Amino acid sequence: MDLSVTPRRRLTPVPFTRVRIDDSFWAPRLQVNREQTLPAEYRQCKETGRIDAFALDWQPGIEPVPHIFWDSDVAKWVEAASYSLATHPDTALAEQLDDVVDLIISAQQPDGYLNIYYTVVEPEKRWSNLRDCHELYCAGHLIESAVAHFQATGNRRLLNAMCRYADYIASVFGAEPGKKRGYCGHEEIELALVKLYHATGEERYLQLSRYFVDERGRQPHYYDLETRARGEAPEDYWAKTYAYCQAHLPVREQTEVGGHAVRAMYLYSAMADLAAELGDESLKDTCERLWTDLCHKRMYLTGGIGPSRHNEGFTAAFDLPNETAYAETCAAIGLVFWAHRMLQLDGDGRYADVMERALYNGVISGVSLDGQRFFYENPLASNGTHHRQDWFGCACCPPNLARLLASLGGYIYSQDAEGLTVHLYIQGETQVTLANGATVTLQQQTTYPWSGKVQLRCELSAPVEFTLRLRVPGWCRRYKLRMDDYTFELPSEKGYVSLTREWNNGDVLELELDMPVEHLVAHPAVHDDRGLVALQRGPLVYCLEAVDHDVNLRQITIPDDAFFGIRYLPDLLGGVVVLEGEGCVADERDWQDILYQPLHSLPSTPVAVRAIPYCTWDNREPGEMAVWLQRI
Repeated sequence: MDLSVTPRRRLTPVPFTRVRIDDSFWAPRLQVNREQTLPAEYRQCKETGRIDAFALDWQPGIEPVPHIFWDSDVAKWVEAASYSLATHPDTALAEQLDDVVDLIISAQQPDGYLNIYYTVVEPEKRWSNLRDCHELYCAGHLIESAVAHFQATGNRRLLNAMCRYADYIASVFGAEPGKKRGYCGHEEIELALVKLYHATGEERYLQLSRYFVDERGRQPHYYDLETRARGEAPEDYWAKTYAYCQAHLPVREQTEVGGHAVRAMYLYSAMADLAAELGDESLKDTCERLWTDLCHKRMYLTGGIGPSRHNEGFTAAFDLPNETAYAETCAAIGLVFWAHRMLQLDGDGRYADVMERALYNGVISGVSLDGQRFFYENPLASNGTHHRQDWFGCACCPPNLARLLASLGGYIYSQDAEGLTVHLYIQGETQVTLANGATVTLQQQTTYPWSGKVQLRCELSAPVEFTLRLRVPGWCRRYKLRMDDYTFELPSEKGYVSLTREWNNGDVLELELDMPVEHLVAHPAVHDDRGLVALQRGPLVYCLEAVDHDVNLRQITIPDDAFFGIRYLPDLLGGVVVLEGEGCVADERDWQDILYQPLHSLPSTPVAVRAIPYCTWDNREPGEMAVWLQRI
């Protein structure tokens, strides 16, 4: 494999360790993540046996039996804890993390293999069912945790163990004679190996990632071969199609997003990584083709993806039901991963738009405001019976949320040879070294997403010329820039405005994004949303909850010309901007003892409507919730 090509990446993310967040929206959530979510997840991993299973002392007849993906849950907690320590040192957490890391390392076998289930429960079946059994998926999360732990602590012991594991995997899998030409049914190791390559500089890990991506879906189909080797029939596969795990065709031949949503996002993230590292235009084109299919036909307004519980994933184009929406939290997180990687390739704001939509809606909705309860599924309507839970048997979502939130700062800024790009507007600051060697501290002051006003201040030791690129979100139709009491407008390119000048210490640039309340309707092919309207302001999608209304939410209709005012309520849901307006509700007195009657003008009664950010629903008393409302 030729690795001498020039990487194809316009931007490089500013590491989260170089970013400080102190706003009113994210900072409290990140504090809760550190102080409540991480301890709660550790307790759950201890109480359910996930952590102690690495002691490898399980014996037949003991309950619970270690599961095939337990390793991944603990690995994601290790990753989240490492990120947290990198920005907020905590002696107790550091000691706890050391103990878990030592236990993980102790479970590694002499040949480098490391997997709880296939070491103590079915050791004779190692690598016998890649399609279903998550060995390489767990390896990927362990590798990601090792990279995070090394970057946070500087200690290589877990990283060295995972390098041994990756080298062992490379000795088993590949296109060379005598190796298995397999790949995991649940993608994850592909993107993890790219991270391992960056952490170690060892190109063999990038080569192994490329193998796993390129081998996927080739004929003769590996899953058919391994199924027959187990004495089973490929046609008995429950999913009926390898599209479930994106292995129905070689990846470069795939034209539609399909199958299990989380698996798809992890695969596409790895493809974007490889496109960047290898300058692979074919992979980049494939990613763009799949991105267009997803965003134009298969994504919820909230950034949720995957409408079906049956396959935890995608169905037909425009199939976006609301009350039965699966929209797994991990899938929205995976979309953020993919969007962020695509964003670095060309600096195109359409990827930042989706990243922001998912972050502010379909991702953060997955955890309660107290950080103790979680959604696996994120529907856009509820009859009042859908609630967050403390934990799950399949507990992928809670630690996935924790690791994303703990590293959120890494999604805000990027650098290139010309200067600095701002993708997300979150109060705080970053300090970067420009390509010319100058150090710049950029401070953001804003109450975004409650307001579209952003003030950016430069701190410099000496004047320096560079380009500052600011994103104009796709939802924003008007914006203004102001500097030195001069207001001006610049044309945007790919969703960003660029200002190149000699900057001086103390220079302040103000950006004002117009942020009206928008009435949104769906594409006519989305039959579940026909005749309905949704409310959005800035990046936030809003919903109605029963606790704020005296009538059934399904009876409320919203006139097209309904005006919604905004009001900040500091004591509601941690402090939120609510939308307040007037809708209508049918007068049920005209329907007394009548089930059907001829169409005619029926009287309606005005009703006060209050909408809250979707990401905050189900944090009060149980009741109905609806994003899409009847439209007049």
